[in-house]
Amino acid sequence: MPYMPLVLYNTLTRKKEAFLPSTPGHVGIYVCGPTVYSDPHLGHARGPIVYDVLRRYLLDQGYKVRFVSNITDVGHLTDDADEGEDKVEKRAKLERLEPMEVADKYMWSYFDAITALNVLRPSITPRASGHIPEQLELTEILLQKGYAYERNGSVYFRVRSFPEYGKLSGKKPEELRAGARVEVREEKEDPLDFALWKRAEPGHIMRWKSPWGEGYPGWHIECTAMSLKYLGEGFDLHAGGIDLQFPHHECEIAQAEAAGYRFARYWMHHNHVLLEGEKMAKSTGNLILLHDLLTAHEPMALRFYLLQTHYRSVLDFTWEGLEAAKKGYTRLLQAYREVQRRAQEAPSGTTHPLEEALDDLEARVLSSLEDDLSTPQALAAFFDFLPELNKLLPEAKRESLERTAQTFHRLGEGILGLFPKAALEERVSGPLLEGLIRLLLELREEARRARDYQKSDQIRAQLLELGVAVEDTKEGPKWRLI
Repeated sequence: MPYMPLVLYNTLTRKKEAFLPSTPGHVGIYVCGPTVYSDPHLGHARGPIVYDVLRRYLLDQGYKVRFVSNITDVGHLTDDADEGEDKVEKRAKLERLEPMEVADKYMWSYFDAITALNVLRPSITPRASGHIPEQLELTEILLQKGYAYERNGSVYFRVRSFPEYGKLSGKKPEELRAGARVEVREEKEDPLDFALWKRAEPGHIMRWKSPWGEGYPGWHIECTAMSLKYLGEGFDLHAGGIDLQFPHHECEIAQAEAAGYRFARYWMHHNHVLLEGEKMAKSTGNLILLHDLLTAHEPMALRFYLLQTHYRSVLDFTWEGLEAAKKGYTRLLQAYREVQRRAQEAPSGTTHPLEEALDDLEARVLSSLEDDLSTPQALAAFFDFLPELNKLLPEAKRESLERTAQTFHRLGEGILGLFPKAALEERVSGPLLEGLIRLLLELREEARRARDYQKSDQIRAQLLELGVAVEDTKEGPKWRLI
C-alpha cells in the first residue's frame, strides 16, 4: 500500500499532525449524525460532504474504512442544563405521531438529501434508542468508579471528579462555573454536572427500565457507548460540527476515559455555515431547507460550492456564490464530457504535454488534500489544468485522453465526489430545457383545473420517465432533474 502523508488538524492537540491509523491498512471514523426531529437544512450538508471526501481519499489510498455515523432519536433536550423537552418527543406531540415515526420520517429525509449530494452511506448507522443496554452499562461503570451519582432516579456525571475535563475545548471548570447561564438543578451537586440518565416524568412517552427507575439516556452518553462498541478503544478519528466540541464532545471524552477506556486519537471539527452573517439553526428559523435547495438547484453544484471553502473556515452562504459555483462546476463537467467524447474518436498514441499536465494535476490535488483536506486548493488545481487541456484537446491522442478521463474520474468523482454517472449524461439544458418543462407543466395545470386528473398524472409520469421530478407545493409545481 502506498505511503499516505496525510496531515490533519487535531482539535485535541490544536495542531496539524500526521494521521497514522492505529491498525495498518484500516481506519475507524465516528461522525456525530443528526438529531432527527425535522427536515435537514443547508448547514447539515457541510459535515457529511467534508467527511465523505476524507473517507473517499482514504479509500483511494487503499485503506479499509469503517465509517460510523449515528442517529440521535432520544435524549437531546431543547434547553441547557439537562432541562426542557426531548426534541423528538416534542415533535411527535406536535405532529401527533409516535416518536419513532418522527425519527424514521426525518432520518430518511436526511438520508435522501445527502444521497442526492453523492455522499456515501455510513458503514454503520447506530441509533441511540437501539443502544440503551450499552448506555446503561457505561452509566453503571461510572457509578461504581465514583464519577457519577444517582438522585431521584436520574444519574449525573460528576465533572469535577475528572481533572482533564476541558482538554478538548480549552474550557476550565472554574471559568465555566463563573459564566454559567443556568441555575443549578436542585438534585445536582454542581451546575456543571451533566445527565447520564434522566428520570422520566409522568407523561413522558420515551422511557426505558433501568436500575434507577424508568427513564431515558442523556444526550452525550449515546456517542461514547456506540463509538466504543463499533470502533473499539483508541479508535482513529472522531468528527463533527464545531458547535459539538463543547459540551457534547467534551462530555464524550470524560465519560469514556473516566470509565477506563482509551477514546478517539484524532478529532476533526467543521465550521459553521452562515446565512446573512448568522449561523443556520432550527431553533432560530434562520435556515434554508436542504430539500428546497436540491429541488431548485443542481445537487453537485451545491456540493462543489460547499467544497470551495476549507472545512475549518466559516462559510457564508450567498445566492450569488451559489450561481458562481454553478458556472464553475459546469466548466469542469463540460470539460470532462468533451474528453470522454474525443477519446472515442482520437487516433492512438499519447500527447506528452498533456501527460505532463496530468502528472501536475494529480500531484497538486493529492498534495492539497494531504494538507488538512484542503478542498479549495484541490479544486483550484482542476481550474489551472483547464487552459492547458483546452489548448491540447484538438491534437490530443486517445491514450492521453483516456488517462485524462480516468484522472477526472479518480480525483473528481472518486475522491471529491463531483461527477456521478448521472451528472455525466448529456442532457438538454439551459433556457430550452426550462421552457419545454414550463410548457408541459402549464399543460398539466390546465388538465388539473379541468379535473382531467388522468391526463395530469400521465404528464407527470412521462416527465419522471424522462428524468424530471415534479413536486406540487403551495407556491405551485416545482421540478428538478434526477
